[in-house]
Amino acid sequence: MELVFDLVLIFTLRLLDVGMSTVRIVLLGKGRKGTATGLGFVEALIWVIAVARVLDGLDDPLRMIAFAGGFAAGTYFGALVEEWIAIGQAMVRVVAPVESNPVAPLLREKDFGATEINGSGLDGDVRITFCVIPRKRLGEVTHLIREANPAAYVTVDSTTSIDLHRRAERLVRR
Repeated sequence: MELVFDLVLIFTLRLLDVGMSTVRIVLLGKGRKGTATGLGFVEALIWVIAVARVLDGLDDPLRMIAFAGGFAAGTYFGALVEEWIAIGQAMVRVVAPVESNPVAPLLREKDFGATEINGSGLDGDVRITFCVIPRKRLGEVTHLIREANPAAYVTVDSTTSIDLHRRAERLVRR
């Protein structure tokens, strides 16, 4: 019974620490150094506990399998958590023929900022709409776009905004 407890514990600890690692890396990319640092501390502590449990029974291959399985599950779990918390903003780009239905009016009606520019595509003139949104609202925005123009080509990128005034003040103080 103790072995089963150890296997479940090792698996769970790895699931948690690798999941935290995924979220920590995203936080660092979004400039949230303090939160990422705290998460890194907890992550490392959990990892040490998991490794100690494996090393206690190094002759048991099931412990190693639990360790590796927890790592794999933690990778998936971390990706799910990151999707769920959806930190930051996304840049939505919509490209559609000029003669098709525009999406910007519907986005603006729902209080999303939308910027349009005209361009030339392979098959003629196109309208390109840019919209920066909270990532948590991506599903809502893509639904609106499909409602307005189902044939539109849509791309989404992660984006980071900067505060030019704060950045300039820091540079002046140096």
